[in-house]
Amino acid sequence: MERRIVTQLMTCMDESHRPVKPDDNAKGTTLPTDKKNTEAESDDEPGYVLVIGATDRPDAIDPALRRPGRFDREYALGIPDENARMQILSVLTHNLRVEGAFDLMKIATSTPGFVGADLTSLTNKAGNLVMKRIMDARKVELSRESVDGEDAEEWWRKPLSPEEKEKLSINMADFEEAAKLVQPSSRREGFSVIPNVKWEDVGGLDPLRHEFERYIIRRIKNPKDYMGFGVDLETGFLLYGPPGCGKTLIAKAVANEAGANFIHIKGPEVLNKYVDQSELNIWTIFNRARTCSPCIVFFDEMDSLTTERGKEGNEPVERIVTQLLTELDGGEERKGVYVIGATNRPNVMDKALLRPGRLGRLLYVPLPTPDQRVLILKALARKKPIDSSVDLVSIGRDNTCKRFSGADLSSLMNEAAMLALEDTLATIDTGWCDTSSTIKELHFKRALKKISPSVSNEQIKYYKDFRNDFRAA
Repeated sequence: MERRIVTQLMTCMDESHRPVKPDDNAKGTTLPTDKKNTEAESDDEPGYVLVIGATDRPDAIDPALRRPGRFDREYALGIPDENARMQILSVLTHNLRVEGAFDLMKIATSTPGFVGADLTSLTNKAGNLVMKRIMDARKVELSRESVDGEDAEEWWRKPLSPEEKEKLSINMADFEEAAKLVQPSSRREGFSVIPNVKWEDVGGLDPLRHEFERYIIRRIKNPKDYMGFGVDLETGFLLYGPPGCGKTLIAKAVANEAGANFIHIKGPEVLNKYVDQSELNIWTIFNRARTCSPCIVFFDEMDSLTTERGKEGNEPVERIVTQLLTELDGGEERKGVYVIGATNRPNVMDKALLRPGRLGRLLYVPLPTPDQRVLILKALARKKPIDSSVDLVSIGRDNTCKRFSGADLSSLMNEAAMLALEDTLATIDTGWCDTSSTIKELHFKRALKKISPSVSNEQIKYYKDFRNDFRAA
């Protein structure tokens, strides 16, 4: 049936280019006198049929229709950029009652990946929030008046009073709240929730923070300034260093500070046993990121995907590396797409990835210094009942904590909390309950005897040698 329809459509579209003669028009039809005169005056002018098609699956259309003479021109209506979103919002808010300072550009900036239908839903949601605010105020007022009976059950059915109609206007806060509630259609698959991790949670690592603020965060927040100076900075970063030093935490903090879309890829989940499926997964990730730019793509444990090519039995991973090289520095532009990789084994990665234009910025994440250990302990202590007598500065600078990574310090804090909890439960069992139980200095000293550093001196030397070799190269 579909083939017959396509054949008929092609025939009709080919015939639509023939000039329409007056005799053909007159068959079976009687034209008014004025129309007859018009046809007589324009015998040589052909008639035209304009055909417009719309689809969201152009590759599914028969190729015979996608040639000159049939569908001559194709226009791709992609995801609107920031300026286009602002124009769409100006149309949608044209007839709305708004109050206060209303910044459409700020709304457009905070809605990456939104299409026209999503922005319409955003506007409707903002209106719903206004109605909810009015209904909540009405409900509170009725509860104060203690209305009983039928009026108490039907309070929401009553029409709006003139005072309530005066309050029926949308402000900037309503749109900002609605933007958090509306999920755009292009982000409903593959995107991760923006992590709730801030720089204060990382503790230390100020040089890395400065690098990412310079290359990603400011660039996303102030794109016009960078474009004005023609600055073309690196968009690929590789974080390497001993395990447990906070590489994943840094990437999450960058995504949170930038406010960009975030795709978190665990290396092994891209691999697929079917031929070409792994490459398709890589292409899909970058295609989604381009669609909803600005976007940060974070590859965790990247060494599992990018081992060096040319080794026997490594053919499936080689195809993934080739696809990654194409996406990172190929024909497809990736403006607004920032790639961050994290690995503990940079030596096994293919060297073609570690050049400028791809993962050009190699950032070493070292073990924390004594001062950084103090900052990490203070960041971890914010959510725990630490006794006021505990001196975290002395604990962080103690030689016992030498070679402790961020993960080791987190384990130390959790072990101290567990020891404090056990002491509290023991007092409850004896019949005496202390509701003001806290983590004391004694618990940290006991925990230090149980926790040992997870990074050896040989590992530290290996990372330092790699860093020096890379700089020398």
